[in-house]
Amino acid sequence: MQFVMTGGTGFIGRALCASLFQDGHRVAVLTRNAREASYLLGATVTAVEWHGQESGAWEESLEGADAVINLAGAPIADARWTDARKRLLTDSRVRTTRRLVDVMSQRSSKPITLISASGIGYYGAGDDRVLDEGAPRGDGFLADLSAAWEEEALRAEQFGARVVLLRTGMVLERDGGALPRMLLPFRLFVGGPIMPGTQWISWIHRHDLVGLIKWALANTTLWGPINAVAPSPVTMTELSSTLGQVLQRPSWLPVPEFVVKVALGELGSLMTTGQRVHPGKAIASGFVFQYPTLEPALWAILKK
Repeated sequence: MQFVMTGGTGFIGRALCASLFQDGHRVAVLTRNAREASYLLGATVTAVEWHGQESGAWEESLEGADAVINLAGAPIADARWTDARKRLLTDSRVRTTRRLVDVMSQRSSKPITLISASGIGYYGAGDDRVLDEGAPRGDGFLADLSAAWEEEALRAEQFGARVVLLRTGMVLERDGGALPRMLLPFRLFVGGPIMPGTQWISWIHRHDLVGLIKWALANTTLWGPINAVAPSPVTMTELSSTLGQVLQRPSWLPVPEFVVKVALGELGSLMTTGQRVHPGKAIASGFVFQYPTLEPALWAILKK
C-alpha cells in the first residue's frame, strides 16, 4: 500500500516508517528537509519537501494514496508554555492538519483513511475516574488544543475519508520521549516521583503504539478517537518505584509539586496531574498489547 506521512522523522514516525517498510508498504514522508530525512530514514521512505501550510509539489504525493498518517507537531514538553510557545504548538498541529485535509479534499483520487495524532490531554486534568473514548472533553490548554486538532482532522469525513484520532499517552522508548529525561536522576542515585505521586500516568511502549497504528490502518471498522495507551496505567509513585527496580537504583527522593510548577509554569500541570485512560476501542477491536504492564515494558527497553 501507499502511505503519506507527516512527522516521519520524529520519535514515533521513525519507528513506524521502518515497520511499514519491513511489511512491504511504500511511504512518502512530508518533511521540511528532504535531504536530511533521506539520510535519517534511508531507503525505507521517499522524502518529499514540505513546508506545512505552503503549496508545492508535495500535494501530488497525496494523489491515490491509500492513507495519510499525520504525526506532525512541535514537542509538547520541551519548553515552558509561553504565549509564543503555545502559538507554535497550535500552529504546528491545527493549521498543519487544516492544510493537509484541504489538499486531500482537492485530489481526484482521494486518500480513503486519515490517521491523525491527538493526545490524552483532551480529557484535561484527571482524578481516579477511568476515561474511555466516550469521556467528555476536559478543561485547559491541552484539552483545547487537542479538540481543535481533532476538529480539523474530522473535516476529512466530509469527503468520505475514514478518520482515526490517536489520543496518545506517554510513549516509552530509550531514544526519545519523556523516558530518557526521567532516567538521569535515577542513574545519579537521586531518582524519585514528582509529587503528589498519586497522579495517574497513562503510558504505552512505542512498539505497541506502532502496532496500534498499523492495526488501525488495516481495520476499516475502526474510526473516531482511539486511546493509544497500555491497559495498565500506573501512579507516578508506581512509575518511579518500577524504574528504580529495573535500574537497581533508589527511588526515594521526591520532587516537590511547587518546584515543578515554579520551574515550568503552566507546563508543570502536565507533570503534577494526569489521567487514568483506558484503551477501550483497541481492546474491543481485538488488538493485543505486547507490553500491557509497565515492568516488562521497562525491562524490554532498558535491558537491551
